[in-house]
Amino acid sequence: MKDGLRQSMAWVHTWAGLLVCWLLLLVFMAGTAAYYRHEITFWMKPELHAAAAAPATLSPAQSAQLAVRTLQERAPGATRWTIDLPDERNPLIQAAWQNPPKKDMSRAERRNALRDQNVTLDPTTGLPTAKPRDTRGGDFLYRLHFDLHYMPAIWGRWIVGIGAMFMLVAIISGVITHKRIFKDFFTFRPKKGQRSWLDAHNATAVLALPFHLMITYTGIVTLMFIYMPAPTKALYGDEQNTMFSDVFGNFERGKPADIAAPLADIGPMLQQAERAWGVTPSRVAISHPNDAVARVELYRPSGQQLSNLEPAMTFDGVSGALVSATPPLSTALATRAAIYGMHLAHFADPLLRALFFVCGLAGSAMVATGALLWGVRERQSYAKIVANGGRVGFGVRLVDALNIGAIAGLPIAFAAFFWANRLLPVDMAQRASAEANWFFIAWGAAALLAQIRPTRAMWRFQLTVGAVLLAGIPVLNVFTTNSHLGVSLFGGPGLRPVAAFDIVVLVLGALLGWAAWWLGHKAKQKAAKKQTAADAGSTSTMEPV
Repeated sequence: MKDGLRQSMAWVHTWAGLLVCWLLLLVFMAGTAAYYRHEITFWMKPELHAAAAAPATLSPAQSAQLAVRTLQERAPGATRWTIDLPDERNPLIQAAWQNPPKKDMSRAERRNALRDQNVTLDPTTGLPTAKPRDTRGGDFLYRLHFDLHYMPAIWGRWIVGIGAMFMLVAIISGVITHKRIFKDFFTFRPKKGQRSWLDAHNATAVLALPFHLMITYTGIVTLMFIYMPAPTKALYGDEQNTMFSDVFGNFERGKPADIAAPLADIGPMLQQAERAWGVTPSRVAISHPNDAVARVELYRPSGQQLSNLEPAMTFDGVSGALVSATPPLSTALATRAAIYGMHLAHFADPLLRALFFVCGLAGSAMVATGALLWGVRERQSYAKIVANGGRVGFGVRLVDALNIGAIAGLPIAFAAFFWANRLLPVDMAQRASAEANWFFIAWGAAALLAQIRPTRAMWRFQLTVGAVLLAGIPVLNVFTTNSHLGVSLFGGPGLRPVAAFDIVVLVLGALLGWAAWWLGHKAKQKAAKKQTAADAGSTSTMEPV
């Protein structure tokens, strides 16, 4: 540390950020989109839009009873039923079930089977809606930001966790590096090359610094049982389920008695829970329906609470009697649940959720400008070599190409995912997997093109492609659905998420288009300056004559 603490921290900040910046950009962008995972999923199932256009007319008790009746018809032998009642983010009645897994089913086969084991009900008639297309919707982006893809989930979580730890180091070392952090926040020097990128990096970092610290730290804490297994191993050995049962309670759902018994009416149970909480339960879960040991769990909406653990009341599924209610959490568990809840932001109202979304975009911009800053700074050291016809080093070229592939390529990947949702045949086999494949095909193509030619022209090309694809989504909606902006903007409240999605991608596409235009405008300005200088030199040479 002979150069001083700040200089040492600057070195740590640079390399801790650079080594994982492209991974962090993917995590930030997918995680930011995941704040609206339910709305994205709804947009990606246009078959449901017509049913959501009219406001719900059924009471919560009627909705739950209709869902139970439907589940009795479709899955009487299931081990578990879940019913999500309509709310401001989910305008429809969602009912799902779990059948006992067949012997030798892989985990992937179980996940695919679960996607088919659900039905959506119209909140005005209680009848099943049209079967929506097979898609993972927003859940794909949600899982992508901590599980990654094409690899076992545990590998993805370790990789993302290591990246998050690097991010935490980069944030703390960045704060130590800046001795005038708030002055830096209000400083922006346009058209100054490296200084402009540094100012942009500082502004986006400081603007949402509390959010960046919170989201990184809570992200690590949410998976702490993976990253720090020693304490639980020491206490429970290989009996991890016992540990989860002790810590979280109700984890072990027991086995059926294999004695048939009719399920009690859940209407009175909902009314009892509503009287106790003052709000209608948002979710119903029924374990071992139609069995003598059936249990009905009613969950209270998370509301304004930080905790991700929603209070629940458990009833005997046969007699309808209250069995238990969620006891007060221990201090340790309440702290962990609050930290987890802050990361997920289930408590956020629409305005706060929008603020989190903007902070997520600021985080993405912070990572992107940090990666660009390194390239700009290193390129300056090659200025004389380039002026004499030489080339930049391999490292700079590689970083330039990775920056283009990640920063300009990721919006193309996101747009390709949404375009695939609209253009792939509705009855296509493995359709949800195909949508995800198109995300990576588009991203891979962008990254490959960037490696072949990492130039300013490639930046403009990829930004333009991203702009056209994102801004073109509302237009694509006109030709592929009946709920385009002309309908969703003036439709019922259930169509607001559809309209909001189209407007957001339109704005993001416009921003990318502006960035592509700005790059071209800047290139023309440079060319004009060079031409002027050349003309001046020519004139000067002739003057003596």
